[in-house]
Amino acid sequence: MFEIEFRTKFDKEKFDALKEYLNAHAKNLGDDDKDCYYYIFPDKLLKLVDNTSKGTAKISLKLNRIGKGAMFPEIESFFPPEEFDVMRRLIDALKLPAKIMHGPQKRVNYEYHGCEIALKWSDAWGYHMEIEQMIATPDERDKAEKQIREVADELGVTLMSEEELKEFTKKAESEA
Repeated sequence: MFEIEFRTKFDKEKFDALKEYLNAHAKNLGDDDKDCYYYIFPDKLLKLVDNTSKGTAKISLKLNRIGKGAMFPEIESFFPPEEFDVMRRLIDALKLPAKIMHGPQKRVNYEYHGCEIALKWSDAWGYHMEIEQMIATPDERDKAEKQIREVADELGVTLMSEEELKEFTKKAESEA
C-alpha cells in the first residue's frame, strides 16, 4: 500500500471552523488521540504509537521523510497496547542513529469525499490537518492527489508545499 498525504497548518479559529463544518458534513470516525515517539532517520521515519483513544498500539515505518514527496510506502504492525513501554524500551536499547521526538497528539478523524481527514493538534505542529488516501499502486497517485486537492479547496485550506514541509520539519526537529 502507498499513502498519499498532504498537510496544512492554521490557527485555532480555522481549526474550530473546520471541526464544526466536518462534524456537520463528514463522517466522524471518532477521537484518535495518540502518544507518539518519532525516530527520525535521514531517509525514513519510524513511529511508535500508543493510540490512547482506541486502546491500540503500533509501530510504523514510513519509507520516506516529510517534505520528500506526498506518496510513500508505509509498513505497519500492531501489537497489544500493554506492550507499548516494552516496545519503546526495546527500540531505545538499540541505540538507533536517529533523532527522537516525543509528544502527545490530539486528533479527530473524518471521512469526507473519499479522503481520510485528521484534524489535529500537537506541540510540534500546533493546529493542523492531514488529508490522505491509501492506494494500492502508484498508478492511482494522480487521481488521489486530484481528489485531495479538491477537498482542500472545498475546505478553504492551502496545502503545504514540499519546500514548506521541509523547512517546517527541519525547524521542528532542531527544536526537539
